[in-house]
Amino acid sequence: MFVLVVEVVVKPGALDDFMPLMETNARASLADEAGCHQFDVVVQRDDPHRILLYEVYDDEAAFQTHKETPHYMAFDTAAAPLMASKSAQVYDRRVP
Repeated sequence: MFVLVVEVVVKPGALDDFMPLMETNARASLADEAGCHQFDVVVQRDDPHRILLYEVYDDEAAFQTHKETPHYMAFDTAAAPLMASKSAQVYDRRVP
């Protein structure tokens, strides 16, 4: 399995606009993409502007398909100006 861990820092004052976009993208990914098995959105307790995404896909091709979906493209366009930074790491899931 292809795993993507993304850390996003949302700009001050932009959290109320960012979170609905993020939640819509995550829910649509799980509901509409056969290759997406998990899409967790977690918020750091002591700093809600720090968001961690844990995404699990069949493989890298399924992730590339995700990036071409209308819900992702809409999210990416609307959310980009709300983010102070974004970094991503790729992993291979071994267990379960």
